[in-house]
Amino acid sequence: MTTTRVLARKWRPKSFAELTGQEHVVRALTNALVQKRLHHAYLFTGTRGVGKTTVARILAKALNCETGITPEPCGVCSACVEIDGGRYVDLLELDAASNTGIDNMREVLDNAQYLPTSGRFKVYIIDEVHMLSTKAFNSMLKTLAEPPEHVKFILATTDPQKIPVTVLSRCLQFNLKQIPESLIGQHLEKILQAEEIAAEPGAIHRIARAAHGSMRDALSLMDQAIAYSGGKVEEEMVRNMLGAIDQEYLYSILDALADRDGERLFAIAQSMEARSLEYDAALQDLASLLHRVALARIVPAALDEEGEEREKLVSLAARISPEDVQLFYQFAIRGREELELAPDEYAGFSMTLLRMLAFLPGMEATQAAPPSGNLEAPKRSEPSPKAPAPKQEMRKAADSGEFDWVSVSANLGLSGMAKMLAHHCALTSFENGKMEFSVPPAHRHLLDRSYQDRVKASILEYLGRPVEVSFSVGEGITPAKVEVDQKEARQMEAVASIEQDPGVRRLVENYDAKLIESSIKPI
Repeated sequence: MTTTRVLARKWRPKSFAELTGQEHVVRALTNALVQKRLHHAYLFTGTRGVGKTTVARILAKALNCETGITPEPCGVCSACVEIDGGRYVDLLELDAASNTGIDNMREVLDNAQYLPTSGRFKVYIIDEVHMLSTKAFNSMLKTLAEPPEHVKFILATTDPQKIPVTVLSRCLQFNLKQIPESLIGQHLEKILQAEEIAAEPGAIHRIARAAHGSMRDALSLMDQAIAYSGGKVEEEMVRNMLGAIDQEYLYSILDALADRDGERLFAIAQSMEARSLEYDAALQDLASLLHRVALARIVPAALDEEGEEREKLVSLAARISPEDVQLFYQFAIRGREELELAPDEYAGFSMTLLRMLAFLPGMEATQAAPPSGNLEAPKRSEPSPKAPAPKQEMRKAADSGEFDWVSVSANLGLSGMAKMLAHHCALTSFENGKMEFSVPPAHRHLLDRSYQDRVKASILEYLGRPVEVSFSVGEGITPAKVEVDQKEARQMEAVASIEQDPGVRRLVENYDAKLIESSIKPI
């Protein structure tokens, strides 16, 4: 029985010439090997799947190839063949993620003092080196400070910030970049041709984009697509496999924002909800689209897109100001971070769209709010707790069916834990003389009977008429949530205002200044 190797293993580069997208690293290492200017410790950093351990293995071959130290290892001598096969006796690969302790490192370093068995150098490749314990790092540091001539350390990590400075200072460091989408696409096309597998250009494009700069992820996704396909990798099949957001939804969202059309914006959001799309992926893809819109406006030559898609990007760039594109991008990024804090993902997604619409020049925050029965969305000009609206006016509003729980809860005269309960419960229904509240699971401890009774009594006194009040555990828009959203919106508005200030922009662009967002406070 024959077995098929996965693409990531089968097509792993075996020489510097075969590497894709890391020319800066290849050039530096090639010059060093040609001039025999060798360092005792190398550190390769970068996100997953960009080629850190691949470069490490090629460097190990370059150091130990029987033809001599060379940037072009022959690939056929016993050293090259054995390194490619993972059985070279003078090459030890250690995964620090599963070998974090001092005992593992001590064993490695004790072995390092002995001369190589057959090679020119003993090479130690330590992957995810940042996972080592403090004691293990201290043990390594002794050897790095006075390394034997026959030992070379090649370290790889996705998180160099966690490596002690004392270790970093003793390493020659190279940062591997995320591979551009266009290069990933070209590499996939080359592999598919060699494998004699048919694929639609759109399918390759989607996989290249979904890989987010990781060639290994791209090859793994292509393996999956090949397994799903019936002989041809098609775009529609890849889109379904990835659970990808149809780009038309995203273009429609930006179209609606450009037209300041709140109703159409939420019709699109509701259509996406009906299809059970992933909102995290939607916001990620929306941020990516906004990045391409910004390129279309400022550096159109940098766009990879051609034909109809390029025309769409150029059209959007002409209709949305550069400042609004930047603001939308920030909201999309921040919206992804907040999804897990939202009552549900749809609420988090739609709130992000609301913010985008609300901060457009000339728009009022309430214009984009979807209808929600008798519950009124909080306005920017809600009464301050220091100057509450007269009870008589609010009672009249409640009798007319307009009841703003966010404002009312602040004017019930409660204190202590009862006030906390009112602050952390959402009014879910108010009709036929019945008020129903829900309290998020994280605050269910507030549902003490005595606290409930105090809130009920204050509501009855406030309304001046009998009402049946009940509480249960559930999600909803609480005064606390509204307060957090409003505070954050004010903060984001303040940051955006500072970022768009001409003086600040000149400092950033001309003097490489950096804006510290945490130092900005809304007035």
